[in-house]
Amino acid sequence: MAVRVDVAPALLAWASERSGRDPEDLRQRFPRLDAWESGEAKPTLKQLEKFARATDTPFGYMLLQSPPDEPLPVPDFRTIPGAQTSRPSPNLLDTIYICEQRQDWYRDYLRATGAEPLDFVGSLKTTTSVAAAAQRIQERLEFGVEDRSELSNWSEALREFSEKVEDAGVLVMISGVVGSNTHRTLDPDEFRGFALVDDLAPVVFVNGADTKAAQIFTLAHELAHIWLGQPALSNPRINSKSDQGVERWCNAVAAEFLIPEKALRAEFVVGEPLTDQVSRLAKHFKVSTLVVLRRVFDAGYIKWDQYQAAFADELTRIRKVSGSAGGNFYNTQPVRTSKRFARAVVADTLEGRTLHRDAFQLLGVRKYSTFRDLGEHLGVA
Repeated sequence: MAVRVDVAPALLAWASERSGRDPEDLRQRFPRLDAWESGEAKPTLKQLEKFARATDTPFGYMLLQSPPDEPLPVPDFRTIPGAQTSRPSPNLLDTIYICEQRQDWYRDYLRATGAEPLDFVGSLKTTTSVAAAAQRIQERLEFGVEDRSELSNWSEALREFSEKVEDAGVLVMISGVVGSNTHRTLDPDEFRGFALVDDLAPVVFVNGADTKAAQIFTLAHELAHIWLGQPALSNPRINSKSDQGVERWCNAVAAEFLIPEKALRAEFVVGEPLTDQVSRLAKHFKVSTLVVLRRVFDAGYIKWDQYQAAFADELTRIRKVSGSAGGNFYNTQPVRTSKRFARAVVADTLEGRTLHRDAFQLLGVRKYSTFRDLGEHLGVA
């Protein structure tokens, strides 16, 4: 006889709403859902497990007496003028939890190997001038405009940028899905990135579902948070005048880092149509056309109303042409987990200090053969 579970109706309603899924789709998949929520019927254990998976809810939550409080683990700096921030989705929460687990492991690994704290974490303040802050970051990374202008496209620029950041000691994780689950895609409209500050193992996560050019700006923005020593969940809005002070400063530093005003003025051609100018400058600086528009406005070449109109038009164009494609697992997964992190986990596991079971969980693999091949791809195994 099937085991029935006396689940609190409020938990079922909470899980349904929390998932963000279409209520009708859930009712089609679980025809007795209304009866469960009203208390007229009870789901079987298997039905409840399936419902938990369908709503991306940890099964243990379904056994509570009331819905749990799920505060964001990092300060929320997402800003949409005139609107309240919505409840974080399960995809966002689970992504943060996964990154925190990786950070915890890597911090312990570094402590065991006698690593020294990174002196740049928390070395800047919002009172530091934007130009000085951008210069400090650029000098540490050794990655300036000249370096990016020599790269052929945005993908190469993002890859090179990420490697420079990792060389400095910051773990960079870029993914458009939760963990390795390609059925749980992340929404750039909900968040574009976050920073987990730590003087040994700082982490920057970039939403890989965004465009490559936008990812470059997000990476620069979250780096400003690392240098500031301020953890944050961000959705950079470079076309707003009313962002919070910290976000406004981080946006400005990221923009100056990517397109120094002096370099912009040297490349700007007076009289060239704005659309052509923006496209040309974006290719030269390897940044988003939206960032170029903002810097053109900052430099005083266009007025606010013209900038807002051009920004809206360009955003519409980008959304029409944006798309994402899959890739080779052994190329993609190290980027999702951070190459620096993945190499450390594989090496530590092969030396017998980390269990294979734990390594598989941290790296998002299930089989030893995949783990072995991943290590060979990374040049570790």
